[in-house]
Amino acid sequence: MSRKEIIRCGWCSNDEQYQKYHDHEWGKQVKDDQILFEFLILESAQAGLSWITILRKRENYRKAFADFDYKKVAKFSEEDMLQLLENPGIVRNKLKIASAIHNAKIFMQIQQDYGSFYTYLYSFLPNQQAIINNFELLKQVPAQTELSILLAKDLKKKGMKFFGPTTCYAFMQAVGMVNDHVLACSYR
Repeated sequence: MSRKEIIRCGWCSNDEQYQKYHDHEWGKQVKDDQILFEFLILESAQAGLSWITILRKRENYRKAFADFDYKKVAKFSEEDMLQLLENPGIVRNKLKIASAIHNAKIFMQIQQDYGSFYTYLYSFLPNQQAIINNFELLKQVPAQTELSILLAKDLKKKGMKFFGPTTCYAFMQAVGMVNDHVLACSYR
C-alpha cells in the first residue's frame, strides 16, 4: 500500500518550520482578533526581509510583544521600546518597533468602530467571504492585488504604519482572507 505523495506550494521548500507553517496555518481562515494582531505585527516586521527570518523569530516576538496582547502592546512605554531595541531575538528596527506599538492603538480603534478587526477586514471582501484563487503555478500568485492596495490605503488613512499593499497581501494570505495554495497543493 503506497502512501499518498504530499505536494506543497513551492515557496516553503524543504525547511521543516516553513512546511509546518504552510501545512497548518497559511491560508487558513483566522477569526480571532489576537491572532490577527499577531500576524499584523509579524508581517509588518517582515517588510524587506524573508518570511522565514520572521518565522524563526516568532517565539521571540511572542515573548517581546506580550503574547501579542494588543491591549498591552498599545500601552508600551518609551522604556519598553528601548528594551525591544536591545532584544536580539527580534528585528531591531526602531521604526518597525514603534509602528507595532502605534498599530496596536489603531487596531483597537478599528475594533471599537467595527466591533472586531475581523469584521473590518472582511468588509472589504466580496460577500464578506474569503477569496479562493485557482493558480496552477507559484509564479501566477501576485505580490499585491487591487484589494490589498485598497485595504492598505484604508489602513494607512486610519494611521497604520509599515503595512503597504505587498505586506497587506501577504497578511491576507497568512490569515486566510485569500487562499493562494496552488491547485496541486495537498493543503489547498
